[in-house]
Amino acid sequence: MSPLAGSDILITGGTGSFGRAFVAMTLKNFDPRRLVVYSRDEIKQWEMAKQYTGDSRVRFFIGDVRDSARLERALDGIDYVVHAAALKIVPTAEYNPFEFVKTNIVGAMNIIDACIDRRVKRVVALSTDKASAPVNLYGATKLVSDKLFVSGNAYAGGHDTRFAVVRYGNVMGSRGSVIPLFLSLAGQGCLPITDPQMTRFMVTLEQGVELVWHALQETEGGEVYVKKVPSVRITDIAQAIDPGAEHRIVGIRPGEKLHEQLIGGEDSRSTYEYADYYKILPAIDAAGNSARVKGGRKVPEGFVYASDTNTDWMSTEALRHWIDANRQALNGI
Repeated sequence: MSPLAGSDILITGGTGSFGRAFVAMTLKNFDPRRLVVYSRDEIKQWEMAKQYTGDSRVRFFIGDVRDSARLERALDGIDYVVHAAALKIVPTAEYNPFEFVKTNIVGAMNIIDACIDRRVKRVVALSTDKASAPVNLYGATKLVSDKLFVSGNAYAGGHDTRFAVVRYGNVMGSRGSVIPLFLSLAGQGCLPITDPQMTRFMVTLEQGVELVWHALQETEGGEVYVKKVPSVRITDIAQAIDPGAEHRIVGIRPGEKLHEQLIGGEDSRSTYEYADYYKILPAIDAAGNSARVKGGRKVPEGFVYASDTNTDWMSTEALRHWIDANRQALNGI
């Protein structure tokens, strides 16, 4: 029996692409006693609530992670927290840095404090490939957030609350991503390509949710879980969606990388490999790392997990098959 079954769970940013998938899959697989969706957009909550009319397990809580008092109220009686709330659009961060700091960093601090005070059992925060060797403001704020959650285990002192991080690449078909953009432009004869050499990691929402479940149930506190996922070339995405379209090179946007990285060489010293993921163990409590390994295999010194040197690639055919299978959902984004 999973500890998630019959428990009280709260997800911040619960009306986003990941949040909606997490709620639906968690209700189906674990039957929690209460699943609280915490977010600041009343319209998105109202739209989402219509899907769960009559389901007493699902609750909606208007609030911002910047508001510590509101978080304290929302977390009353909560066992597990998934922190998915973030500002995430890379170019927007470059022009609105203070707002990203307030949500992604101060918001993380508020989550950590409130979860400790409310004696939450386990907290898993979502990260991004852009937090590894960041070159943009968004990635920098998420790296700080990751460090805060890892250190949160020491900060908790004698409390039992444990924090972990789940890091993965671009979510296929998520709001604001390239697949919905290209679908909206398909048939017009031209697709905008930032750089023909650009590569990205790709993960499905289902894979992301499953890794979060695993982290919630397995973590000893302080681990960064990194999902193994395939890479894809931006030109292959364009080819899969609109084979006949001309590619108009528009250049890399402010803060963008040509290739993405999930694990850097400096992290290799404390990284272990498993069947479907890697796990970066914390340096701040290295004395407890033996309990965190749990059958993993140490990666080689200097190991880097990057989208351009990845050994797993998604073919154009596989990408086209996924898009066709998910077209109805993609059209609703």
